[in-house]
Amino acid sequence: MDNLRIYGSQPYNVAVIHGGPGAPGEMAPVARELSDIKGVLEPLQTADTLEGQVQELKTVLQNSADITVILIGFSWGAILSFILTAQYPMLVKKLILVGSAPFEEEYAATIMTTRLDRLSEKDRIQVFSITESLNHNATKDKNDLMAQLGNLMLKADAYDPILGQTDIIECQYDIYQSVWGQASELRKEGRLLELGKQIQCPVVAIHGDYDPHPYSGVESLSSILKDFRLILLEKCGHRPWIERNAREKFYRVLKNEIL
Repeated sequence: MDNLRIYGSQPYNVAVIHGGPGAPGEMAPVARELSDIKGVLEPLQTADTLEGQVQELKTVLQNSADITVILIGFSWGAILSFILTAQYPMLVKKLILVGSAPFEEEYAATIMTTRLDRLSEKDRIQVFSITESLNHNATKDKNDLMAQLGNLMLKADAYDPILGQTDIIECQYDIYQSVWGQASELRKEGRLLELGKQIQCPVVAIHGDYDPHPYSGVESLSSILKDFRLILLEKCGHRPWIERNAREKFYRVLKNEIL
């Protein structure tokens, strides 16, 4: 399948879901690490609607996963995995949310403020300039601009990162705009959190204490989910697998959860 990469050997009962929306490939390092102990699927979302991405992921899991799967969703991928698990509970054995976006609108308000406060004045000016360009219909190369914005956000999101070449295949601005716009409305209306009432499997959230996405916005799931745990990693930003102080513990926790 063009929208799927496979690691390790059968059975393939773990799937890692990338963020964005529109940032395919970024979970490759996690997939490679976990493939030592499990067969891992890395679906690459290509649909440009929220329901399209849910159905696309469902199809990949039904065609390629063995029986039920452990879903590991990162950032936006955590939200997508949450929605799929609610709609198709029989497909998912366990749901793991890594650096998840908040599930209620009130917790989302501080994310960009926190990020901007952590950046230098020069970087803040660049953020504003890129954002303004992205908002103009006539602007070309929006995928490249989105990648530049992502690099700036990475500076704000990380506590003490081990940086290397990114695994993102290509930033996809149009997919981001379309899919996240629909998901944001779902959250604003309170329907995103309500979906949790349909989830039957255990849910584990792994979150960095330095992540601009406040962990309280994920912890609120405890009021909805029947079986929920939050694991907070110290000195850890949005992407635990690149954090010098938290990477080892992150993988230790994650491997323990999928065994």
